[in-house]
Parts: sequence; C-alpha cells; structure tokens
Amino acid sequence: MGKIFKEIIIASHNEGKVKEIKSLLKPIGLNIYSSKKFKINEPIENGKTFRENSLIKSRNAALKSGIPAIADDSGLCIVSLNHEPGVFSARWAGKKKDFNLAIKKIEKKISQKDFFNKSKRKAYFVCALSICFPDKSFKIFEGRKHGHIQFPPKGINGFGYDPIFVPNGYKKTFGEMKFEYKERISHRAIAFKKMLKYFEKL
Repeated sequence: MGKIFKEIIIASHNEGKVKEIKSLLKPIGLNIYSSKKFKINEPIENGKTFRENSLIKSRNAALKSGIPAIADDSGLCIVSLNHEPGVFSARWAGKKKDFNLAIKKIEKKISQKDFFNKSKRKAYFVCALSICFPDKSFKIFEGRKHGHIQFPPKGINGFGYDPIFVPNGYKKTFGEMKFEYKERISHRAIAFKKMLKYFEKL
C-alpha cells in the first residue's frame, strides 16, 4: 500500500474526531494531515445518508489537495425517535456545536416517550468512512455500535454524544471509557478495521 500513496488527509475540522482517526491510522504508516493544514473549507453536507455526507467531505478534500482523503460521517440514531438525530447529529448541536444543547434536546424528547421504558432508549452509533482519491474513485466502509442512551450524561472523555451512550455489554458510557479502550470497540473502529483490510489488498 505504501507504494501507492504515502500521505492522506483527514477531511474534518472536528479536533476530537481528527485525534481519534489519527490514532486508528497509525498502523499503516502514512503522513497524516487535517483539512485545516490545507485550509480546505467544510463543504455543505446535503446528503440524505451518512454514506453520502462522508463522500461529500472526502471528495471535496481530495480534489482540492490532490491527495487521497478520508472522511467520517457519523451520528447517533435513537430508535424511538424515528432514528433521529441521525444524519443531523451535528446540526442538533447548533452553529456553535454545543453538544450539551443537543443532549438536552434528546432528553426532553425521550422524557416525552417514557424514559423509564428501556426499549425507548435503544440507540446505535453509525460511522460511514470513505476514502476518495484525486481521480474521484472511492470506497466506503460502515460500522455500527448498538446500545442505549442514559441520563444524566456521564464522563468527560470522547466528544459529541459519548456521555449518554452505553454500548451493549458494557456499563460505562463512551464518555467514561478511556480513549485507548473506546477506539478498539467503537463504530468508528469497526469501520476502520474494514478499511485496513482493504488497504492490505492494495
């Protein structure tokens, strides 16, 4: 794989996400840059799915830099809320990306759906991970992690909705887990494992 390309751009301005992705990319020994280094703007994410939005971001970065780019579009889907916030997960946090605001919005909506009914709190995280090359060719990989949401939020690790999401089989939220542990079991880690297998075949 190293003979095909030696550098890659993470098409994101989210520092928490960039940190997580850099860690997951370590095994493949590439020079890794973020969109900010190349002053690449954040494109309008008007796709209807995680996969579409992921590709919008990676394609934008690859074409503007001439370097292969990867992008992750991820979000929290709550079953009882018709799988919302879904692709609007970041937008629920507003222009200032205040996820405390988004979490309060979810708590309000869930309380109206009978919060004490565990089935109403079923949720899953989705990660659509795309790699786009300057010639516009691309691949998309998807990872999902099922669990439930809980209140009050717990933990200061991670970012976004991590403090309210408890993955199946665990008692701690993503926000309570150490970064090194979460990155081994998360939806993003699942998608990356698929991508790494693809890289091994190049």
